[in-house]
Amino acid sequence: MAGMKVSVCMVALMVVCMAVGWQKGEGAVTCGTVTSCLAPCMPLAKGTGGLSPACCAGVKRLNTLAATTADRKTACGCLKTIGNALKKANWGAIEAVPAKCGVSVGYKISPSTDCSTVH
Repeated sequence: MAGMKVSVCMVALMVVCMAVGWQKGEGAVTCGTVTSCLAPCMPLAKGTGGLSPACCAGVKRLNTLAATTADRKTACGCLKTIGNALKKANWGAIEAVPAKCGVSVGYKISPSTDCSTVH
C-alpha cells in the first residue's frame, strides 16, 4: 500500500514538473527530465535509502543534459520543487549527492538557493 502511494506521488510530481518545464519553453531540460534522471535518488532524498549507482548515473546524465545556463536554472528550480514536495526531504543528503557522484553542479542544492543566480 505504501509503495502504491509513493508511485502515485511520483507520477503526480512528474506531471506537475513537466507542466512547469513546458511553460518555461527554453532549453532541453524540463522538470520531467530532472524527475526521470533522479528517480533512483528518491529513497536517499526521503531518508529511506542510501546512494546507489543508479542515482549517480542519473545525476551524471542530468549534468550532461543541463548544458546551458537556461537548462541549469530549470534543473535548479525543479530540484527545489521536488525536494519541497517531499514531506521529509533530507536536504543534507540531497546536497551531498553531486559531490559523492563526482559531479560539480556549481551551486548548493537547497530550498534557499536562488536559481536565478545559477550560471
